[in-house]
Amino acid sequence: MHLKSNKLGVRMTEKNENVQVSGIDSKLMKIVLTVFAVFLIFVGPTYIPYLLSDILHVDYIASVAVGAVLFIVGLVMLVYLIRKKVIV
Repeated sequence: MHLKSNKLGVRMTEKNENVQVSGIDSKLMKIVLTVFAVFLIFVGPTYIPYLLSDILHVDYIASVAVGAVLFIVGLVMLVYLIRKKVIV
């Protein structure tokens, strides 16, 4: 907090507040994002390729590539949440 004088000599306080733009202020949103990141990390490379290749008959290589992309997205989300101190 900084003190600042105006023209009349009255001291006013000025707050330096960090404004978060990311929208992860509520506890519910933090929990949802954490669970989603962990879901992508564990389900992305395991169940998604199985569902794509065996049930939807997508090419195996394509399904594994989709699983790898979901795994990487989950890791990036997890690192983002750790850097924003959502996960301590």
